Amino acid sequence: MSDEQDVQQGDEPQPHERLHRLQRRLAEFAAARGWEPYHTPKNLAAALSVEASELVEIFQWLTPEQSAKVMEKPETAHRVADEVADVLAYLLQFCEVLGVDVLDALAAKIERNELRFPVTGPPTSNCHSSE
Repeated sequence: MSDEQDVQQGDEPQPHERLHRLQRRLAEFAAARGWEPYHTPKNLAAALSVEASELVEIFQWLTPEQSAKVMEKPETAHRVADEVADVLAYLLQFCEVLGVDVLDALAAKIERNELRFPVTGPPTSNCHSSE
């Protein structure tokens, strides 16, 4: 049963379960085509980087104002959504191969960042961490 069918039947899976179902679908897709030998951590990391670069390419020459409106144009919105899907697909496959639970990893990283960057006053717009 697809995720879309689950939603239609009112039996929406929890986000963590939905993520794992999609991860399994990606693994099954690759297995059916005999692609597992190519899905090494190195190859998946490289593919992830390429797909992230394709996402960046959409925004490369846009002003900040233009980039904020990119989803207003259907043709650009479609390209962004496709590249986001490609990035996530390779990230999930990478995590599958290495046994990383992506949601647990993200939660742990947020916790570390909350400790590393405590709130010390009112929010400011001139500082940001890329970590």
